[in-house]
Amino acid sequence: MNRVLKNTVLGLWYFISSFIVVSVIIFIFSYIFIKGCTSVNIGFILDSPKGTPLGMEGGILPAILGSLSLMFLACVNSAILGIGTAVYLCLYCNNKRIENFIHLIVSSIAGIPSIVLGLFGYSFLVYFCNFGVSLISGGITLGIMIFPYIEVLSEKSIREVDKNLILSSYALGIDKSYTFIHIILQQCKGEIISGIIMSGGFAMGAAAPVMLTSAVVAAPNPDSLFSPVMALPYHLYILISQGISLQKAYGTALVLIVMLILLNLLAALLSKRKRG
Repeated sequence: MNRVLKNTVLGLWYFISSFIVVSVIIFIFSYIFIKGCTSVNIGFILDSPKGTPLGMEGGILPAILGSLSLMFLACVNSAILGIGTAVYLCLYCNNKRIENFIHLIVSSIAGIPSIVLGLFGYSFLVYFCNFGVSLISGGITLGIMIFPYIEVLSEKSIREVDKNLILSSYALGIDKSYTFIHIILQQCKGEIISGIIMSGGFAMGAAAPVMLTSAVVAAPNPDSLFSPVMALPYHLYILISQGISLQKAYGTALVLIVMLILLNLLAALLSKRKRG
């Protein structure tokens, strides 16, 4: 009887928790959709911000392209470092102390507040390296921010590959580089790419790092790594904080949320197809 009651309580707790989470997500998206759908049209997506103050009229195309460019740079930077670190820990590192130390560093980076990373990006990249407020400064800063997530997901995917395949490859005299590229990577590339895309969505929604390193109130479509850009989170912040247009702010938020949902759906599709 106690076991039945315990299972019933736990099942009810699981159901209520899931229901609350799903309900909150649906409510947030529905609220923003209702508030912002009247502002979103082809002109809003494909036009540049206009009016006085800037953003009262026009659209958000430079902000969309700027956010995508920042996300791409961040994903490239963090993927190179994250996958490399994961491969080293899984295939080359034989010292448990070094492995634990690297895990400590990765966990510490994951715990750094985004505004602190933005301050680092400003002081080191913008000022010391003289990159200026630019696309490359923001891309590197966001890459540092999402590096831990890509490293952890990549390491998890590599460790889940069947050990017998790896040992069989070593037994045949095949080196570790060839084994990783032609055996391990073929087994887990879907999950690694999925993790990179989801991390890129996280970078796209970050406002604090880009407002200190790369984003400005008004900029043309990005055409250089060393030019400033507009970004959707920062543009949304300006529209609200300056009281320019609450309706345009809801429209910007809706576009950003839709882009993030599409990225996560793509990541889920890639991961599911690889498992199948």
